[in-house]
Amino acid sequence: MGAHELTPKFTPEITPTLEELQAQERRLVFRRFDHDDAWALGSLLVELARERQAPVAIDIHRCGQQLFHAALPGSAPDNDAWIARKRRVVERFGASSYLVGSRARAKGTTFEESSRLDPDTYAAHGGSFPITVEGVGVVGAVTVSGLPQLEDHRFVVAALEQYLEKFL
Repeated sequence: MGAHELTPKFTPEITPTLEELQAQERRLVFRRFDHDDAWALGSLLVELARERQAPVAIDIHRCGQQLFHAALPGSAPDNDAWIARKRRVVERFGASSYLVGSRARAKGTTFEESSRLDPDTYAAHGGSFPITVEGVGVVGAVTVSGLPQLEDHRFVVAALEQYLEKFL
């Protein structure tokens, strides 16, 4: 799949509904997720980011351990800080960072106001998606930082869709 084929999935003006975001999480489930899966998924994300010349950092954690990390040209140390903050949201709430933020916005508030969590530690901005294993639950997160939050989210979702279709 070339970069031009991913473009329709990254249309920023179409904001997904809560139902669409929840459906993504129900659909994007692994049968297993090990070190080899982290490497293959991370490598796919790097390949797709290079095709788009996306200035992103990519991170995959499982059970508290970093299994993959890459920083592409144009990314910065701030992207690593955003990754950590978005990943903590997934770990705490068991849902994508974009969905958690969207739930707060749907209630007419912000994540920061509703959660009362330290914004230097948690960020409910798009780009971190739970790694869910069938029969187990959320075991980790795959996170991207460097694009606008909805594009970060869509980038991760597109890669997960491609990976699960091809490899599992």
